[in-house]
Amino acid sequence: MPDRIRIHAGVRRPAPIVIHVDGVATPCHPGETVATALLAAGIVVFRRTASGAPRAPVCNMGVCFDCLVSIDGRPAVRSCMTRVAAQMRIGLPGHG
Repeated sequence: MPDRIRIHAGVRRPAPIVIHVDGVATPCHPGETVATALLAAGIVVFRRTASGAPRAPVCNMGVCFDCLVSIDGRPAVRSCMTRVAAQMRIGLPGHG
């Protein structure tokens, strides 16, 4: 379901790159944040609290910390503040 919610009309983007989300190759575009790429891929739950409650980005500016994911082995990274990079490996806590 890639690109299901991206805006296309009149938008120019660089060639897509691939990131890996829980081992699944996921296309995105350079310059996007990890949160943007995950949302565009249809991922709406980024992590779960200790009680199992779902969490996803709320503020998209690094204040709420509800977008925390692991990136290239580093835990608790704010996905809304991190730009994608080719072959980046994203882990969604509580999904495995």
